[in-house]
Amino acid sequence: MKTFAKRPLLNKALGAISALYLFSCPVGYSQSESDDDSGIFELEGFVVTGGIRNSLEIAREMKRNSSGIQDSIVAEDIAKFPDLNLAESLQRLPGVAINREAGEGRRVSLRGLGPDFTRVQLNGMEVLGNVDSPMDSRGQRTRDRAFDFNIFASELFNRLDLYKSFSADQDEGGLAGVVGLYTARPFDYGQGTTASISTQLGTNTATDDLQPRVAAQFSQNWGDFGALVSIAHSSRDTQEQGYNTYRWRLKNASGADISNLSQADQDAVNSGDLRWARGNRLSVWESHQDRLGITSAFQWRASEKLTLTLDVLLGEFEGDREEIHLATRGSSSTVLHGGTTVDGVSIPGSVVNEIQYNSENEVIYADIGGANFASETRRQTTKNDFFQTVLSADFQASDKLSIEALIGTESSEYDVPISDKFYLEGFGDVITDYTSGGDYGRNIFGWDTADASNWNAHEIDMYSSFQKSEIDNIKIDATYEINREASIKAGTSFRTFSNFGQENRTNNFLRSDFQSGAVDDNPAGYTRVFDSHDDQDWTIVDWDAAFSQLGISRVIGPDSSVFRVEEDTWASYIQYDWDSYVGETRLRGSVGLRHFESDLTSSGVANVGPITATDKYSDILPTLNLAVSFTPDLTLRLAASENINRPSLGALAINGSISENDGEYTVRTGNPALEPYESTNFDLSLERYFGEIGYIGVGYFYKDISGFIGTETATNIPFGTTGLPLGLLPGLTEDTIVAEFRRPVNYQETDLSGFEITFQTDLEFLPVEGFGVVANMTFVDSDLQYATPDQLADGQSIILPMNGLSDTVLNTTLYYENEKWGARVSANYRSDYISDGPTGSDEDSRGFESTTYVDFSAFYQISDNLKWTLDAVNLTDEKEVQYSDSSRRLYNTTTSGTTVFSGISYKF
Repeated sequence: MKTFAKRPLLNKALGAISALYLFSCPVGYSQSESDDDSGIFELEGFVVTGGIRNSLEIAREMKRNSSGIQDSIVAEDIAKFPDLNLAESLQRLPGVAINREAGEGRRVSLRGLGPDFTRVQLNGMEVLGNVDSPMDSRGQRTRDRAFDFNIFASELFNRLDLYKSFSADQDEGGLAGVVGLYTARPFDYGQGTTASISTQLGTNTATDDLQPRVAAQFSQNWGDFGALVSIAHSSRDTQEQGYNTYRWRLKNASGADISNLSQADQDAVNSGDLRWARGNRLSVWESHQDRLGITSAFQWRASEKLTLTLDVLLGEFEGDREEIHLATRGSSSTVLHGGTTVDGVSIPGSVVNEIQYNSENEVIYADIGGANFASETRRQTTKNDFFQTVLSADFQASDKLSIEALIGTESSEYDVPISDKFYLEGFGDVITDYTSGGDYGRNIFGWDTADASNWNAHEIDMYSSFQKSEIDNIKIDATYEINREASIKAGTSFRTFSNFGQENRTNNFLRSDFQSGAVDDNPAGYTRVFDSHDDQDWTIVDWDAAFSQLGISRVIGPDSSVFRVEEDTWASYIQYDWDSYVGETRLRGSVGLRHFESDLTSSGVANVGPITATDKYSDILPTLNLAVSFTPDLTLRLAASENINRPSLGALAINGSISENDGEYTVRTGNPALEPYESTNFDLSLERYFGEIGYIGVGYFYKDISGFIGTETATNIPFGTTGLPLGLLPGLTEDTIVAEFRRPVNYQETDLSGFEITFQTDLEFLPVEGFGVVANMTFVDSDLQYATPDQLADGQSIILPMNGLSDTVLNTTLYYENEKWGARVSANYRSDYISDGPTGSDEDSRGFESTTYVDFSAFYQISDNLKWTLDAVNLTDEKEVQYSDSSRRLYNTTTSGTTVFSGISYKF
């Protein structure tokens, strides 16, 4: 059994700490004394007057005075966030890694745990907003609890908080942590009128389009009443392109002519022990995106003791997408086929002229005559509508008692009304070569792939999906001040959550008619040449022309999957907070208990028709947060807690789905009986503050996680054992063999540990003032034994890192800033990680290779109110490389280009 050696992690951390400490010494700062003996930094009235340096200063003081373990990013006003996307801003914080979609940040992983383990709150209320990836390999149509940060423009927010330690007054469920998002409010600004506008125009090297971004904000504060409205809109084209293989499978000759091979190679092919790439594809994903966000906030100071706030946020994210592939597959599962008939003409089987295979029996070079090809043209329309309303109240009931109340509602609807594929089929010679490098294959075509006469229409697949999440939340918190050093806090909350969706599909439309000749399969009248891939041009389908010439319209099947997951949660807590001194040492913190009870209802489709399952669970979660400030500039923090993480929505849904591809059936079902993850958490950190923004910190964290959820996969089983109805696809019987049956199950427990190291300072030892650096490093260790109790008893298990876990994440920013202009360059490194595992018979896992993204921004203050900005994202056009199996077979390699924006902002 594989085990992790802990010492390399410790050595990494100690080496980094030593280097940072030595680097910080020449700065020449002594410990600074704050203006008052308490060392407490008063955030009220703190004014951020410039760019990144002042944002770092206020964020540092928020961290210094917190009793828990947290990090923050602040922006003075609209258009001053240091990144174009909220996820990209969060990745600058220690412990945070992100994944990107078309070069733009989408989801957040925290301290080695995937996006599903981080909860997101918007203006104090938990929210869920989902879009998806255009790529199947990145989890298209995935239903989970992860928040997609690319829904909103960063200009709508003026503060992000990242809470890494858990306290009783927080909602349970964020096992990795909680991200707090805050929009602007009128009382954030002084009395009178405040307004600003920002405009930018950009482009991307892969699309060469013009991409406008506009944001504006207006705030009026009359003293006891205020109103604020902000709006942000952007439009852009994206393109990712590269090489894709999607699965390597064991395959024998399958009727192909292998007589040109040596006897040894013929024996290897006939043995069925060689793995062939199922599809050697040239691939392009293109999209046009429109993003709109509108916020409004109204505040009324009804009396000296009562303040009411109403926050409203509306978001829309629309995408028109096109996915194009040229694949050596067609109706066969690989390049090997034994012949077929097209329009009554017999097509001979493929001829294998030469092959090379490596020590893993993977075919890395193949010269094939008469290979079977597919041209896939996919169109999609997508839309997310997000709406949230939160009414909150702050009431000072007496000198000792304060009450906070919140009532809010949120809905997020994500629809894919059109997701259609049109397949063309062709035959020709090809050489596929993987010998030149591990992250990209090469195809040499021996026929004209751009000539429509070389193709015939094969089939049309049509699909639609609709999904909606709703959250209603009400909570009341009361704080009673025992004395100036201690208080008791208690509260209760009720939260309802529902996730509903359905899927409709029609597969293999016109397939039999094309093959029989009942419908002409000559596509020449409705094709065009696709020339956007760097390696090859080929024929694709024009959808409007195809539907017109074929005289058809979209035919969508009945509901093939209907699901609803509902959760009702009551929670209450009590917490003791203190802030006192023992001699010169400041002690502050909290200790508390949180109780919750959740009722789960999952409904969907099973073999007896519609079915509903219920479950109930509850727990009491203890929490402790302690901060010991030996001096105003030296703080030790300790946190301990228990927390949970609820299973993903797709895992809980009782419904099932089935897909067929080339005669192979894949079945997936949910499992409403899943138990939540449970975790015992420990954090320890030491922080030293120096100078105006200087800070160095090192932290250790440990989590003992039980109830981990993974996927159980069975292969080649009768369909009758899946528990799904026979009517999902035509021709299904109880005895139909399912190639792969997957469902989520609870696995064994695991532990996770790591170090975080953070450093930021002005570089005052340089001869030019204004330079500074921000850097952080996170090192994580964890393995998970994927096995059910029965599998463990039989000695069957597989040990892999947890999904989403990168063992090393590095962030660094070097900046220069003065009163007139400034610039920064940031780099983010994320080591390789597994995205899915175990996955099935073709592979034990899938994952991503390491990436380093480099971004740049600059500004010039033209006048007190007018500023010019320049932002560049993904300067190096970094490759996203996905691999298949722990042997690291090539799966998918894409690039998305460099995006550059330039514009002006004006503050009235």
